Amino acid sequence: MDIQETIVNKVAQSGLITVDLANYAPQEDILVYDIKENLFHGLILKEKDFRDFIKTHDWSQYNGKHVGIICSTDAIVPTWAYMLLANKLEPHALSVHFGDAETVRNTLFSEKIKAIDFAEYQDQRVVVKGCGDIYVPESAFVKFTVKLSQVAKSIMYGEPCSTVPVFKRKS
Repeated sequence: MDIQETIVNKVAQSGLITVDLANYAPQEDILVYDIKENLFHGLILKEKDFRDFIKTHDWSQYNGKHVGIICSTDAIVPTWAYMLLANKLEPHALSVHFGDAETVRNTLFSEKIKAIDFAEYQDQRVVVKGCGDIYVPESAFVKFTVKLSQVAKSIMYGEPCSTVPVFKRKS
């Protein structure tokens, strides 16, 4: 007698929606421009030298990239210097930010999460995927959870087979 058991995928039947925030990760390179390279003796920004640099620098190397502007030394940099850099980078870069790569990544995640139509999660049971190959900053999980908790029936963290409850709407 040939008895064949049917394997039931209870996770698939659970009605859970899994969201992987890694899907919202920036795909393009993130570069950081450190203004310290323009400082005289690592301390002072000379306006004439800086303006000469602004005119002659090859800005095309930033084409199609997200750029963060920083000063990694403890120097006083006038605000107009950051403004000049931003103005020159803007026509080339995908986006220009004040901050390091982590700050830029957080901002880009935040912008993508802000653009999500959360109506698709209305009254749904959602699992926010945990570990993965692509780094997702904690700020993205926080921003997503704040928006999701306004519409979802429940929020869990992890994998559908092993989740940590985060939120459950009261009936």
